[in-house]
Amino acid sequence: MQKRELGKSGLQVSTLGLGCMGMSFSYGPPKNKIEMSAVLHAAVERGITFFDTAEVYGPFTNEELVGEALAPFRGKVAIATKFGFDLSPSSDPRGMTGSPRLNSKPSHIRDAVEGSLKRLRVDVIDLLYQHRVDPDVPIEDVAGAVNGLIREGKVRHFGLSEAGAQTIRRAHAVQPVTVLQSEYSLWTRTPEKEIIPTLEELGIGLVPYSPLGRGFLTGKLDGTAPFDSSDFRSTLPRFTPEARKANQGLVDLLGKVAERKKATPAQIALAWLLAQKPWIVPIPGTTKLHRLEENIGAVSIELTPDDLSEINRAASEIKVEGARYPEKLEKMTGL
Repeated sequence: MQKRELGKSGLQVSTLGLGCMGMSFSYGPPKNKIEMSAVLHAAVERGITFFDTAEVYGPFTNEELVGEALAPFRGKVAIATKFGFDLSPSSDPRGMTGSPRLNSKPSHIRDAVEGSLKRLRVDVIDLLYQHRVDPDVPIEDVAGAVNGLIREGKVRHFGLSEAGAQTIRRAHAVQPVTVLQSEYSLWTRTPEKEIIPTLEELGIGLVPYSPLGRGFLTGKLDGTAPFDSSDFRSTLPRFTPEARKANQGLVDLLGKVAERKKATPAQIALAWLLAQKPWIVPIPGTTKLHRLEENIGAVSIELTPDDLSEINRAASEIKVEGARYPEKLEKMTGL
């Protein structure tokens, strides 16, 4: 698989990464550890070198899974993880039953990094993200703390997740930001207005999470079947039966282009993202080998300028229904 450089940082990774969250967290019960390790190994064998996890996924169990499974490939892969939540027993980091507690105090960042290093079984974290901006801690203090960890050799690159343009600029002035991770796909295009121009100006890479719309853009979700209560999508306004029905036009659009390209809707959705900028690296998540192979197939699909114009023109006429998060979680993005 070809590689891409994330911004101007020197961090080169496979054109497509792998989001590991769903293996342990958020999309139903945790999956079988042996099976998930096999998927992670298969990803490496097929050329993926960029893996995304976080201490909050589980909590902790996803980092442990990724660390153990990828131990044989040290030096050949880049692992990204995240800090920023209070994971004490009384907190609810998913925000499903109450407000999640943010914590990006410098002392907490150091504790989080020490835990992540142990669980990932590494001496240095390739890419460390602030998971969500903490309004109670100046971003300059956060960037300064990560700068210290970089100088100590415990972290290589600094990233932000779901941060607004001004926060990115303030952090970047203290410690260069390598990557912004943000939701970006054909049905979540808000980064195009202000974030992507800012990243391009500053030489920062973009890692879109949920590039397949949490599965919706694959066309494989039943439009009316309810989600299990352990599935995070059951809490999202965009995944009510009514919203899924209203948003079906996007899936139909992708299906139309896919048929012509002898591809799948998921592959077209990923190819569209890859065509936006050469410093964009999506991280679709999956727990199934055949979906992994399908996603990787997107890398070889070339969308012509006419294809992209057709997709953009048709998508602009489709109004996406439903907020991507409940209000209390939406307030944690774009700060």
